[in-house]
Amino acid sequence: MLQLAFVNFRKGSYILVEGKAESDRFYIVQGGKVQIAKETEVVAEEGGNVLGPGDFIGVVSSMSGHSQIETAIAMTDVTLISVRRDQYSELIEKNTPVAMKIIYSFTKKMRYLDEALTRITLKKNVESDITHLFSIGDYYARLSKYNLALYAYYHYMKNAPNGPYAADARERFMAIKAMGISASSDLLEPKSGEMSRVYPVESMVFCECQPGAELYIIQKGQVKITKIVDNNEVLLAVLKAGDMFGEMALLENKPRSASAIALDGCQLLAVNRQNFNQMVSTQPQLIARLTTTLADRIWLMYKQLANTLINDPIGRLYDMLGIQCEKLKIPLQTPRAYTFDFGPTELANMCALPKESSNRIMTDFLHEPFIKLVDNNIAVTDVTEIGKQSAYRKKLLDLERSRNENKTPSTSSTVLW
Repeated sequence: MLQLAFVNFRKGSYILVEGKAESDRFYIVQGGKVQIAKETEVVAEEGGNVLGPGDFIGVVSSMSGHSQIETAIAMTDVTLISVRRDQYSELIEKNTPVAMKIIYSFTKKMRYLDEALTRITLKKNVESDITHLFSIGDYYARLSKYNLALYAYYHYMKNAPNGPYAADARERFMAIKAMGISASSDLLEPKSGEMSRVYPVESMVFCECQPGAELYIIQKGQVKITKIVDNNEVLLAVLKAGDMFGEMALLENKPRSASAIALDGCQLLAVNRQNFNQMVSTQPQLIARLTTTLADRIWLMYKQLANTLINDPIGRLYDMLGIQCEKLKIPLQTPRAYTFDFGPTELANMCALPKESSNRIMTDFLHEPFIKLVDNNIAVTDVTEIGKQSAYRKKLLDLERSRNENKTPSTSSTVLW
């Protein structure tokens, strides 16, 4: 039987502290008001920073198993319902609306943060116009990745049959097919009733800006998540067996915010809205896993946004490696070598380094004594140096900032030597 504890905090008390190790529990506000604050407020919270009855505190850090991303202070005397992480599956069974409220609040927050991250790191607004599908088709056609181009052209024609580029898309689609490039109907438009799907290497699962109604669970293989920005493919993530993706379009009924491409032969489990609603009540462990996945991504987005405010580019690169280590649960206190699954270009994109200076910055970074390339992937000889270098460079920036703030205009004087 699910038994939840009630805890009370007096006005002015700290409930959570940013940066502290993850908690094994989160809270639901039953009474009173709670103020949320962050050391680095890159973007204001869409729903505001004051929480009241029915709101959640600490869910992201608790469910993701990462450090706290915010500080929570009692604005009044408050009463909170304490929910342990290991009680979450039972909570879903006993109180499905609460669990679904958490999931839907996560998807809303993710889309909001994704838009902010795209604006800041890629210097672009999120593309949602269906015509972007046509430009994606052109991009992949120029690279001779015809399977990907066919998919984008097909879904542009399907969703914008009278669009400004419909005739061009049809002509290019037919021209590629005339080259002998096959376009399997099962890949262009899989049957919605088929949950188990197989995707060959370099095939499109779904395309940025395409309407979506399914989430996917990777059973075998790898999938890369990308965006096309300024005629460049930006790698956002590489997902492996057990990972989920595509949930935002399913839950919010909005266009895909990125493309998903099979890196190798992939077997996926496709979950539509009907199946998802059944799973909520019959497979609480799957919904708990989805919550954990969403919490992990939100935590990473907050960290990436904070990373954009670090003025020292080398410090920003070290900070990003530290973020990736925490994401992978690699302790920075234990000496060990480690090779990441991304290279210099991907790391520069993660840190939103200016294109005109990213090559020079990355060259300087690769001359750092602890950094090297292994098969074009970033590697560190000792992960403890990531935390040390990041903290050292942040301290230097804080000292410089403090000196600048304490400077006062000096009066002119004549000095005789």
